[in-house]
Amino acid sequence: MSQPPQPPSSGASQSMPVTGPADRGEDPLGPPPAGDPHPLPTLTGADTKAPRFWSPRRVPAAVLALPALAGTGLLLYDVVAVRAGHPAMHWRRALARQLGERPLDDTWVLVGAAVAALAGLWLLVLAVTPGQRALLPMRRTDPDVRAGLHRGAAATMLRDRAMDVAGVQRARVRMTRSKVDVRAVAHFRALDDVRGDLDDTLADGIRDLGLARTPRLAVHVARPGKKG
Repeated sequence: MSQPPQPPSSGASQSMPVTGPADRGEDPLGPPPAGDPHPLPTLTGADTKAPRFWSPRRVPAAVLALPALAGTGLLLYDVVAVRAGHPAMHWRRALARQLGERPLDDTWVLVGAAVAALAGLWLLVLAVTPGQRALLPMRRTDPDVRAGLHRGAAATMLRDRAMDVAGVQRARVRMTRSKVDVRAVAHFRALDDVRGDLDDTLADGIRDLGLARTPRLAVHVARPGKKG
């Protein structure tokens, strides 16, 4: 005769189902961190300054280095030849004689001194100026990245913005580091309305360029056949 199942005694071990974070609707990787453990560096006001790009000055360096190299090599060859018992070259004997005989107020002496002074002044200007006037520095959003925008590309973008304004027949944009000069021809609409739309549109366009130094905007509008 079969016995009815007996309830488990209080001392017997009972198996309980094992539940995990996923069964309880929790993220198994734990709660997300309160903040980014590796945040991107935040640039301060001093770090956002973007200086101009310095030119490598390859052409001036080559113009100066090649004649200097040729003259130095020729002079060294002549000195070595004289040390070996050969006579000095005619040009060196003539140059030494001229330098010894000509007075300081001679015309050719003054011309040579002026040329040397201008060349030295030119080299000093190149040494203390960055050059790259056609490359406009952009605002820095990362300390390790520097970006620049060519003035021609910026002027083309602003010209396209100007041509989108109603009433503008043609436009010419001349851009420098500190100023944007826009001359437009309007074939319909009032000139004041066209000028106002150009001011707003081009101001937005200049901000969209992201330049480190915002140039000043000057807009001139005229009718066809008249100067703006």
